[in-house]
Amino acid sequence: MKTKERKDLLSALKARFEKNMSRHREIAWTKVQAKLEEKPQALTSLHAMEATGGEPDVISYDKETGEFVFCDCSAESPMGRRSLCYDGLALKSRKENKPKGSAVEMAAAMGMSLLTEKQYRQLQTIGVFDTKTSSWVLTPPDIRALGGALFCDRRYGQVFVYHNGAESYYASRGFRGCVAI
Repeated sequence: MKTKERKDLLSALKARFEKNMSRHREIAWTKVQAKLEEKPQALTSLHAMEATGGEPDVISYDKETGEFVFCDCSAESPMGRRSLCYDGLALKSRKENKPKGSAVEMAAAMGMSLLTEKQYRQLQTIGVFDTKTSSWVLTPPDIRALGGALFCDRRYGQVFVYHNGAESYYASRGFRGCVAI
């Protein structure tokens, strides 16, 4: 990452952090920035999250690992990560009208992981997300082995978990990711 890109990203992250203190009340930006400076490779993942419309922000601090958790906090599923099937196996299984890629592989290439259902529900406690879109979530192996995959959204003031064939894709379904730093 070039110096200007790094500086611009840190500036955007700091501004978002300060604007949304309710997401991380007991966390100081100086500690987050120090951790980012210790692990500059993490900025590559955060840059990818930002570039695809994720609006990454700190949502928690893990006292056991000493890591800050960044998550996509865009109001809707990130625009640059929609119209994807669930994983590479699902992408290969499509014979016609293949999507541009898959959520699991894109997340891995960006250096992050899909949110679990539990993480998705926790995210919804600090804000209102996906009221018009939906997001793939990490699917348990037994469900995936049967050809399915899970996704979540928020409607009627509630968080819902649904299932679909892993090979399906929709213009309004993307994925949210997280990175622990």
